[in-house]
Amino acid sequence: MPSFRPHPTPTPCCCLLQVELLAPAVTGTANVLRACSEAKVRRVVVVSSLSAVMVNPAWPQSQAMDEACWSDVELCRSTQNWYCLSKTLAELEAFDHAKSTGLDVVSLCPSLVIGPLLQSTLNASSSVIADCLKGDREVKLKLRNFVDVRDVADALLLVYEAPEASGRYICDAHARQVSDVVELLRSWYPACKNASSKFVQVSDEPFFSSKKLEALGWKFRPFEETLRDSVESFREAGVLD
Repeated sequence: MPSFRPHPTPTPCCCLLQVELLAPAVTGTANVLRACSEAKVRRVVVVSSLSAVMVNPAWPQSQAMDEACWSDVELCRSTQNWYCLSKTLAELEAFDHAKSTGLDVVSLCPSLVIGPLLQSTLNASSSVIADCLKGDREVKLKLRNFVDVRDVADALLLVYEAPEASGRYICDAHARQVSDVVELLRSWYPACKNASSKFVQVSDEPFFSSKKLEALGWKFRPFEETLRDSVESFREAGVLD
């Protein structure tokens, strides 16, 4: 596992981003874990992200990324991939804290989380699907990895309660081309006149393995169920109008 090393001489731009994104992610994680240690919490499950896994060009392209793969911190810095950097540093901080204090820390790294909304507004993940139907934004065509929010909730309970759970767990259910998702939505909702026609082709996301989580007993819904429940939830919330 890579060690957490703060950037030694940040530029003014980097300083601003650290204040807005990096510092809260790392410091916030440290503060919560410190409080958990003081309260003698049995186990802490840290919700990380595949963003802390996927930025690693050294990983063999023919091999699905697993829990041993970490995003390259210095590459994230040099490419100004601040979101992936923040997730990676926060997760590293969590395991550094676990090593130094003995706190039982397990992390879960979900892919793009979609599914029924609890709130009345779209979050960033759900917007990936909503944008395919609304037609007012450019849609990135690439292979994406999806997981249902309900299946993520099941995974969180599983890694918290299973005595044998340890380390990291990738939580990814479905790899789908966005172009196939668009076609599926059009077949279900032919009356949707605003379906997107603004497309841009970008690089695919890598493949991931959730075998470690599945070995604990994790199961996930079919993609079609997740996608349909997502859209029906958007319609009920009125966010597609």
